[in-house]
Amino acid sequence: MARPAVVPGGSPRDKAKDAARLRLNVTLYRVMAYVTGVILIVLCVFAIAQAFTNDEAIVNAIGTVHGLLYIVYLIVSYPLTRRLRLPLWPTIAVLLAGTIPVMTFVVERRISHRYIDPALAAVTVRSPDQRDSFSSSPER
Repeated sequence: MARPAVVPGGSPRDKAKDAARLRLNVTLYRVMAYVTGVILIVLCVFAIAQAFTNDEAIVNAIGTVHGLLYIVYLIVSYPLTRRLRLPLWPTIAVLLAGTIPVMTFVVERRISHRYIDPALAAVTVRSPDQRDSFSSSPER
């Protein structure tokens, strides 16, 4: 049975915990998407440069780092896809984005606009006594 993305009738404390978990998951996903994407681009640049040199050590080292980071990316992104209840094809796109240069950036933007931003807006919790810190007229 799938766990709901937001606890519908839960207490404000439960909603706040769920919102914090979602924000943490989104932050970890974004960090790993960008790091994995940058390392993959660096790997591609060095792989192309390897054609002009005979040094394979750098490409092997960066390839190993990318492989490890991609595993972490999968571990971080899969729970997010389940929490957001993404359909099959967006889930596959998220999980495979770390294997194609520049795709992590493209997929992260599309997933953010279509799924993450609405989910974060739905779980935003604001207590009734919380006031805007930048209000023009102080209330007393």
